[in-house]
Amino acid sequence: MDAPFPGRIRPAAPGDVPEILSLIHELADYERSLHEVRTTVDQLTALLFGGVLDGVEATTPSGRPAAYAHVVEHPDPARGTSLGGVALWFLNTSTWTGTHGIYLEDLYVRPHLRGLGYGRRLLATLAGVCRTRGYARLEWWVLDWNEPALGFYGSIGAVPMDEWTVHRLTGDALEALAGGADPATRSTAAD
Repeated sequence: MDAPFPGRIRPAAPGDVPEILSLIHELADYERSLHEVRTTVDQLTALLFGGVLDGVEATTPSGRPAAYAHVVEHPDPARGTSLGGVALWFLNTSTWTGTHGIYLEDLYVRPHLRGLGYGRRLLATLAGVCRTRGYARLEWWVLDWNEPALGFYGSIGAVPMDEWTVHRLTGDALEALAGGADPATRSTAAD
């Protein structure tokens, strides 16, 4: 018989944002990229719960938040309940399936809580969202050197997309390309 699940999975609430940001910092540190994290509590709050911050819209044109998060509450005798992990995600679209999907931006479980089923339960929750809403895919990236994560994802049936290569535009290259856009479409966004 399985051991009882010690935590509780639920959608994130505004009061969780500071601790979610702390989890993001822990993940970035593990991924050797802590120096790249610039997100503030205000920015993350706007992304997850909607709004405009410093002139940048954090909602979609329909008014919905641009991203979502599920958290796992972990009973911590010293602090009461605290967050043991987070799954931060947003919708993507497949023109081949004609449906949305979920892109998992961050999945993180605190190291001392790994092995309790939190990561699997967070992913199962997102898979349930996909099933309930008729979404065709749940996707994410994983670093090539992250053997523990690769092993875990393989154990749940996830398959790497080896024939695809991720491309990214940022900084000066992004600005240069945006400078060549039709002025009438530069600020147009779709939901």
